[in-house]
Amino acid sequence: MIEMSRDAFEDLVSEALDSIPAELTAHMRNVVIVVEDVAPEPGLLGLYHGVPLTERGDWYAGVLPDHIAIYRDQILRVCETAEQVVEEVRITVVHEIAHHFGIGDARLHELGY
Repeated sequence: MIEMSRDAFEDLVSEALDSIPAELTAHMRNVVIVVEDVAPEPGLLGLYHGVPLTERGDWYAGVLPDHIAIYRDQILRVCETAEQVVEEVRITVVHEIAHHFGIGDARLHELGY
């Protein structure tokens, strides 16, 4: 397991978010992205909880924001180098944001996420 401060890890998440094209982030609606230290289950690097954009309809109003969690300790546990952490954070952030856009796990795995 590699060690990294929470601040440094949060900076990596911010950098991963900044790498997403503005054309996509402009469509992100009612979603919050947070870093959490402990995953609710082993092996879970990130988690999207919410209503994907593709499933929102006229009924969608006055709801709490979707929640994307990036699990710091689990990502650090599966990586051996700082470079691997950078890449895993990027992949995890993109993966969870894709869920916000309605892209499922099967398609993400086909795309390498």
